[in-house]
Amino acid sequence: MTAPMTTSSRLRRGWILDLVAVGMLLIAALIGFWTTFAGPSFLLAAVGGVVLGLAVAAVCAWRGWGILIITGATVAVYFVFGGALALPHTALLGVIPTIDTLVGLATGVITSWKQLLTTVAPVSAADGHLLVPFLIGLVASVVAASLALRLRHLAWSLLPIVAALFLVIALGVPTAAFPLVQGIAIAAVAAGWLSLRSWWAPQSSAVNVSEADPARARHMRTRRLVGGLAVVAVAAGAGAGVNAIAADSAPRHVFRDAIIPPFNIRDYASPMQGFRKTVRDQKTKTLFTVTGLPEDARVRLAAMDGWDGVVYNVTDGGPGSSSAFLPLRSDMATGVEGVPARLRFEIADYSGVWLPGTTVVDDVTFDGPRADELRRSAYSNTATDTTVVTAGLKKGDAYTVDAIIAPKVGDEQLKDAPFANIKQKVSSYSPEDLSATAADIVTDAETPIEQARALETYFAEGGFFSHGLEGEVLSRAGHTAERISTLLGGDQMIGDDEQYAVAMALAAQEVGMPVRVVMGYYPDAGRRNEPVFAATGDDVHAWVEIAFEGFGWIPFDPTPPEDKVPQDQNTKPRVDPKPQVLQPPPPPQEPVDLPPTVPDDRKAEDESLNVLGIIGLILAIAGISLGVLLLLASPFIVIGAWKAARRRARRNAQRHSDRISGGWDELTDRAIDHGARIPPGGTRVEEAGVVASVLPLPAATTLAERADGQVFGPGEPTAEEVEAFWREVDEAVNGMRSATTFWGRMKARLSVRSLTGNGSVSERVQELRDAAAARVRREPGNIDKNSPTAESETP
Repeated sequence: MTAPMTTSSRLRRGWILDLVAVGMLLIAALIGFWTTFAGPSFLLAAVGGVVLGLAVAAVCAWRGWGILIITGATVAVYFVFGGALALPHTALLGVIPTIDTLVGLATGVITSWKQLLTTVAPVSAADGHLLVPFLIGLVASVVAASLALRLRHLAWSLLPIVAALFLVIALGVPTAAFPLVQGIAIAAVAAGWLSLRSWWAPQSSAVNVSEADPARARHMRTRRLVGGLAVVAVAAGAGAGVNAIAADSAPRHVFRDAIIPPFNIRDYASPMQGFRKTVRDQKTKTLFTVTGLPEDARVRLAAMDGWDGVVYNVTDGGPGSSSAFLPLRSDMATGVEGVPARLRFEIADYSGVWLPGTTVVDDVTFDGPRADELRRSAYSNTATDTTVVTAGLKKGDAYTVDAIIAPKVGDEQLKDAPFANIKQKVSSYSPEDLSATAADIVTDAETPIEQARALETYFAEGGFFSHGLEGEVLSRAGHTAERISTLLGGDQMIGDDEQYAVAMALAAQEVGMPVRVVMGYYPDAGRRNEPVFAATGDDVHAWVEIAFEGFGWIPFDPTPPEDKVPQDQNTKPRVDPKPQVLQPPPPPQEPVDLPPTVPDDRKAEDESLNVLGIIGLILAIAGISLGVLLLLASPFIVIGAWKAARRRARRNAQRHSDRISGGWDELTDRAIDHGARIPPGGTRVEEAGVVASVLPLPAATTLAERADGQVFGPGEPTAEEVEAFWREVDEAVNGMRSATTFWGRMKARLSVRSLTGNGSVSERVQELRDAAAARVRREPGNIDKNSPTAESETP
């Protein structure tokens, strides 16, 4: 025969169950961050926070420490282990906290939530976003485990877990990670945990039943097991059904949908508008320096694929277009093949929002006193390798660019490659004869790469170069429709990168090539091997990129060499005087369809978040959620308030004897709620006998006799006797509650039998029927002559 389990072993087993259940529930809740981090990179921080929180709660509960020591221990654990788990990139050897680690942990308690919400998802673990899952796991596990280990009612420990699940959803992304698995796991663990703890609870009545009737004990255990499995099965089925119905519905709404402000790149002027100004005013000024620029690599400012007849700019499209800029993040070049490179930029006389960079940027790290400001105001378009900083670059700013430099692709590799399937809208402002000219240029070319090279050769070899500066051949700035028409329609094509890049891009669009214009900087051939590239205004360039299937965007240079200038240096037309002859008036002509002017209606960007709006939104969501919970809980609140009001009225009755009677009524009401059937009209001793026969309440008869003695005694009970009687009543009620299961206690709290007169509605109806039948039998016309009553009433 197995020895009965001791209290210490039962307590130890209950603690292990509580800690394991809380840990499993919190990990199941935190797994919702999977889509936010695009993988398991957050799991170490989240699981580490949960384990540390469980350890803090267990040690403090074992030692009996209070809330102040628990809080202090949690803060200490946060600062000691937070660097290794949440900010490993700031810790020494990834483990030992440094000053930067401690500062990051201290400020991250407040700022990490905003940073997570205002960063485009998926977020990177290297940007400090691991603080959020670590904090949630640590705090929620400390609170939940402390409640589970210290309170009799385990349901309270589920509140921190539900709060953690809500935070994971609210701080995450609209796309859920594993909603069905998450729901089933949480429901199964919670149901199994509560059932086992209720089963293991030290209850004298349960022990007696087990010893007296083993078959009944086995039957009760089987019923509990089957009931728990049924609850889990119903929850799983309901979750699967809801998931199947809602799978194609709209994504859920989260906080980041309302907090991330919209960003419109078209609020900023195209860098192509300042091309000639850069050449003229900053020709010899050092704009910025670049260390580590690979040979033949170029510094990019912006890639543009739209033309409105006035300026080349990004298109005003949706996701994936050249205008789709998102907040800067790390690991933007995941899965890209090429040669890793690290470029160091130091800003001198350059100013503007367009960030000098390179192809396939993986991350940008800012230095100096404006590092945080620049990082927060940086937006990037990975499709065009373009980054802007709305705060604007200034002299003294510095940053490091980690990039992937794609290997150079030759024409031999592209001979069989088609153009990429990228749909672009042909500009309606292109010169009328450009389409025919472009078709003639590519007529003899057989492959896509030969067609692109034919366009490049046409402009590079058929035109002449001039910036139009002092001492150079006249070449007007700009790339409007009129300027491009003049370039193509004149006796000689004269211009610089600005005009030739736009002209080739427009011609390529006419024959169906996916094309864009890129503006940037690169050194001339004689300076390409220098370790530091000092970019000046003379190094600014514009070129064309065409997309090929399987190879990406390939650069083309349609600008003629700078030493190729027109032979005729006279930029003024020759004067050939002719006799004055009256000429007939010219025939009327249709007005020229000039491109529309672009009004400068750009508004200053408000980079500051609408804090009041965010707070109002959060309060509104919290208020609505609280209102729904209050609405659902209103019946239970009303029942509890009703019972509390009756208890308070009995406890504070004017006469002491009425308070003693009220104490006994309170005891019988609680017994009725726990299932006792007390017939009306009985004495207190009779009621005590009924209660003691149904519930484990041996003190009921003693209390009934004391109540009778103090109520019907010769004198009024004293205040001390009233207090003592109510204390015994409370102890009896607590003993009654502890002798039942958790669900039994909840059923008793929500029972209305004591409020409706000790019985259900059907019982009250039956009593009314019996009373009516009795009255009918007592009427003179319905007297039974054989009854004693009939004999007595016969004259």
